[in-house]
Amino acid sequence: MLAEIDITNFAIIDHLHLQFHPGFNVMTGETGAGKSIIIDAVGSLLGGRAQSEFVRANTEKARIEGTFTLNPFARGAIYPILDEIGVEHEDENLIVTREINREGRSTCRVNGRTVTLQVLQRIGEYLIDIHGQSEHLSLLRVREHIDFLDRFGNLWEQRARVAEQVKILRGARNEIKKLMVDEREKARRVDRLTYVVEEITDANLKLGEEEALKQERELLGNAELRASLADHAYRALYGEGEEEKGAIDLLNEAMQSVTALEKYDASVKALFEEAESALAQADDLARSLRAYRDSVDHDPKRLQQVDERLDLIFQLKRKYGDTVEEIIKYGENAAAELATISRSEERIEELRKQERQLLKEIGSLVGALSDARREAGERIAREIEMQLQDLGMQKAKFGVSIERWDDSDGVPIDGRHVAVDTTGIDKVEFMVSPNPGEPLKPLAKIASGGETSRLMLAMKSVLAVADNTPTLIFDEIDQGIGGRTGGIVGNKLWALTPTAQHRDGYAASSRNTDGTNSSGSPLRATASPQHQVICITHLPQIAAFGDMHFKIHKEIIDERTLTKIEELNSEQRIDEIANMLGTGTATTRQNAEELLTEVKSQKEKVKSIA
Repeated sequence: MLAEIDITNFAIIDHLHLQFHPGFNVMTGETGAGKSIIIDAVGSLLGGRAQSEFVRANTEKARIEGTFTLNPFARGAIYPILDEIGVEHEDENLIVTREINREGRSTCRVNGRTVTLQVLQRIGEYLIDIHGQSEHLSLLRVREHIDFLDRFGNLWEQRARVAEQVKILRGARNEIKKLMVDEREKARRVDRLTYVVEEITDANLKLGEEEALKQERELLGNAELRASLADHAYRALYGEGEEEKGAIDLLNEAMQSVTALEKYDASVKALFEEAESALAQADDLARSLRAYRDSVDHDPKRLQQVDERLDLIFQLKRKYGDTVEEIIKYGENAAAELATISRSEERIEELRKQERQLLKEIGSLVGALSDARREAGERIAREIEMQLQDLGMQKAKFGVSIERWDDSDGVPIDGRHVAVDTTGIDKVEFMVSPNPGEPLKPLAKIASGGETSRLMLAMKSVLAVADNTPTLIFDEIDQGIGGRTGGIVGNKLWALTPTAQHRDGYAASSRNTDGTNSSGSPLRATASPQHQVICITHLPQIAAFGDMHFKIHKEIIDERTLTKIEELNSEQRIDEIANMLGTGTATTRQNAEELLTEVKSQKEKVKSIA
């Protein structure tokens, strides 16, 4: 529930701090006092559109902070969101803050941690449901009627199973459609893939082949130069015959001189050994150079083959990839696609079989869901008609139209093929006949604003029983109704709160404001979630049911208009109810006192009903 709210520099509010009752809170005040501004502030706190006009004149920013006490439903829905974004939560309290600057930009925080507007909006959905003067328009959107009905009938799990199977069916059909492309396009694709596979297969590429070929080409292209250099080195060692001595000849002469020197000096023996070793090494080197020279392959034909192979790889790289590895992978993918197309008929038949099985399974699921909807439709119609009788529309009739559309691709139901989507096979629309003798007409086409308002309240009274949202806010829900009906409205709003729970934990719902139904018998009690309710009203009959009463008024301070709000005590509340009843005379004050006493008695009687 909304435990308290702090509003600063919002519109004509300089500062307000409100602490709310967990039950039925009412706000009253003259027209233009700023009651709806408080609702705007709450809407902004929950992620509503930020407007620069919300920032009070001559201030930099507006600030709204709400402290919420979370019930188990809200904790189960909100805590996973907080865990997802790393926001800590220790107890049942949640603090939500929003600041709006003069440019219309805002900062959102949850438990002191900055969050995105989208996160704030996700969280807000589980905190408060605001029903404003135009909220009934949502009930006039036909596409949402099926959601209302499923919520009332607790059919979401059945609907989710249908949605899951329908998504699988759509996936199978999309694959079939993809496989059944235009035959000419398929033929062109097969020709292209066949060419690619054959070209890459015929090339018979090997990993590492390109690098090896480049090295081989380098050798073949320089064969003559390599042979010439080796021959030059060889001749430098052996010389050019008798005309020109080589290095080996000179080494032989050096050895002869060292040998002669040894006769005169035995210490040069080591020099002889070195000269002998040098001569042997030179001779080995010469033989190796000659062998290398003679082994050089002058093969122009092989060079041409290598060039042609490298050119082939270059052309394939231009079309299929930057490396031989990528070319090979491209060919493998093309072959796989070609195989898929080649066996597409087989795959299509598999998918057709799956499609038939899915249609059979979905048909069973949607048939059961549709039957459950029809049963829920009858129940919701009965309960809304009872609510309409309470609201002065005794002859009004309510119905739920559930229709199906034929579709040759749909699910087989009762000998026909019916269109299906993730919600099932039903097209749901609420119907109403406000006056006796008139046929049921679509809810969206009713003309009377007063009738629309009362229909909305009747539907909300019924649907709220299955609503887990902790706090419900009604902004002037009494529009278009009078005092007598206002007492019934107040009773119904109060009946949604925990203060209306009797000892067994049931919500008491009255048909009359004296705790009896239309025949004077005690009322039944119905199981109901407990809601905190905040209501802005002009009717004293509604205000009298409040567990806490706030008065909103304007003050002019230093030539500036400000909205002020105060919680009323017992005496102040009598005065306010008297003002709402009339002129505020002694008589109206006595009437106000009597109204409050009567309502208190009614509430005690309702809560005592077992």
